Amino acid sequence: MALHLLFISLLPLAALASPNCNSTCGNITISPPFGMNEPRCYHNEWFEINCSQDSAGIPKPYLKKIRLEVTKFDYSSCKVWVNNPIYSWHCKIPATHGGANVSLPLDMSASPFAYSREDNVFLGAGCDTQALLLQGSHDGVFGGCVSICSSVNHNHSAIGGCLGQYCCTASLPRGLSEYNPRIEHVAGNHGDCSYALIVEDKGQNDWGSRILSSLSHSSSVPAVLEYYSACNVSDILSSEALNSPLAPQCASPLFPGANPCGSTGGRGNSGSKSQSLSVIGVVFSSLVSVVFLVGVWIQYKIFRKSRINKRKEKYFKQNGGLLLQRSSLNGDVSFDKTKLFGSKDLEKATDRFNVNRVLGKGGQGTVYKGMLADGQIVAVKKLRLQGNVEEFINEVVILSQINHRNVVRLLGFCLETQVPLLVYEFIPNGNLYEHLHEQNEEISMTWDARLRIAGEVAGALFYLHSAASRPIYHRDIKSTNILLDDKLRAKVADFGTSRMVSMEKTHITTQVQGTFGYLDPEYFHTSQFTDKSDVYSFGVVLVELLTGQVPISCGRPQEAQSLASYFIMCMDEGRLYDIVDPRITEEAKEDITAVAHLARRCLSLNGRTRPSMREVTAELEGIQRLRSRSCNMDPQIYEEIELGAALEGCQIWGADYASSASTLNTAASHSSSQGFLVSEDR
Repeated sequence: MALHLLFISLLPLAALASPNCNSTCGNITISPPFGMNEPRCYHNEWFEINCSQDSAGIPKPYLKKIRLEVTKFDYSSCKVWVNNPIYSWHCKIPATHGGANVSLPLDMSASPFAYSREDNVFLGAGCDTQALLLQGSHDGVFGGCVSICSSVNHNHSAIGGCLGQYCCTASLPRGLSEYNPRIEHVAGNHGDCSYALIVEDKGQNDWGSRILSSLSHSSSVPAVLEYYSACNVSDILSSEALNSPLAPQCASPLFPGANPCGSTGGRGNSGSKSQSLSVIGVVFSSLVSVVFLVGVWIQYKIFRKSRINKRKEKYFKQNGGLLLQRSSLNGDVSFDKTKLFGSKDLEKATDRFNVNRVLGKGGQGTVYKGMLADGQIVAVKKLRLQGNVEEFINEVVILSQINHRNVVRLLGFCLETQVPLLVYEFIPNGNLYEHLHEQNEEISMTWDARLRIAGEVAGALFYLHSAASRPIYHRDIKSTNILLDDKLRAKVADFGTSRMVSMEKTHITTQVQGTFGYLDPEYFHTSQFTDKSDVYSFGVVLVELLTGQVPISCGRPQEAQSLASYFIMCMDEGRLYDIVDPRITEEAKEDITAVAHLARRCLSLNGRTRPSMREVTAELEGIQRLRSRSCNMDPQIYEEIELGAALEGCQIWGADYASSASTLNTAASHSSSQGFLVSEDR
């Protein structure tokens, strides 16, 4: 079988196409893996071309499944040029996109196609707007840029190319298969026409100006898609490719009736000579046959084991194993508390990653519930195929050094599979977002529970910023990343985009990452992330706890679509209780007002005026302390507070609290006296 596959790999790839299938649509030649009319003429349904006439009667090719018009093929580089739809905001443009009825967002994640990172660019155009490229249904942000207009340049023309004045650009992430743009206004924009689009980057000085001049009378722009080759030789030789949809079409038509073992067989003429053979000869030939078969079986087992080991070694290097080894040997990180799992153990634990075991899906990957051989229940995260391995390494390095009761614990990881796997402690009660914004009759989110969760998350962030061995910025604080255990204790999770900090600088220039609705506006505008950016995101979570409303909602009036902006407006107008969750308004108005003022300070547009997480933690602990003195609450509520001690009647904050608080304050003072730096982002 191996020789058969090797022979296939040496044939010209052109031989894989069915005969008499080359065709044309207009002036464009259609060749494999693309084709028209009959299934035998194209690789699979994603490569089917529909040739139809436009309004002028000119035939034009379209990718039938995606409904994008094709303008050019480059079969050698596996790229195809398409007319990509434009997303407009408050503009009058033609109703169709690229000659076909294409609706946005466009999701190609199930297809072999993705936007080429090297050949395209994300472009935003308009006055005082921010153009965003969103990810999935949870409003994650792939990237974006801000376009402004000076008073002199309000004539809608780009100055010196797309440099932020009426026009801005951002690079695409690698393997982008979702096209979900959005336009949001910033200060000074009162509904001017704006655009967001993915367009081919032609690398010319005036390409931006020429594109901008055509936006007002066009519904599409050129863009480049790349696709997986239908018959890649290395894929054919790998065991994974043999199980993929590509293998049968690449291998089966070539040798009909051929014997894969390479022998012609035959019965021979032993029957005519059987009487002349001695018994010893028959036994000897039988033994030779047995030995030969055993030898073939042993060789097969050796070859199979060698191939599996080589594949594991390839995945180990591909998933950053050498980098993790080097970091461990250099003493930069310690993996004493984490385990290197085998792929078979995790496949068995998750029932081969059965869909019935899925706990949730996010920007980084899918999380499955599993049970290890010793009976321990765990959560296994399988990263996305196009995910960056640096995010996996980053999360492993950071979580291996964190020891805090309100941070999810990393048990281990696996590097033997095509994509890395992370194994965490299992947190049974889901995330905070589900309990605040979805109906759950079993668990009641009282004000006491919300106040305690806020204090626990603040304490965890205070630890990350000031008391960890090396300070850490989380960079994606949101309610979906706050998990709740069986006692509703908060566990901060998802450190893929987090960054460890050193002691010389205070911020880093980096590609904007985060979740829309929680992003610090100052960070989005300057691309400089500081500890105060985490404070802003935590402020949004505080407002969620106070109001029970989602951070972004298109169902609310325009001025109230951003929860943070609407909350600040209500505070400034003295209408706080118009927005507070009615389920908690009667519990403790004084506490709610105090927390609201704290949240208002966390959401300050000027990062320097926001409190530190140390100050936030201290204020929340003070509010909890005053509330506990009323003796109206169960003392067990405070049993798990990070900086508190157990209640005894109405007296709290005894020697245990003084000791732990003193330790943390000393650590915080030591860290703050030196300052800290976010390491350079990728």
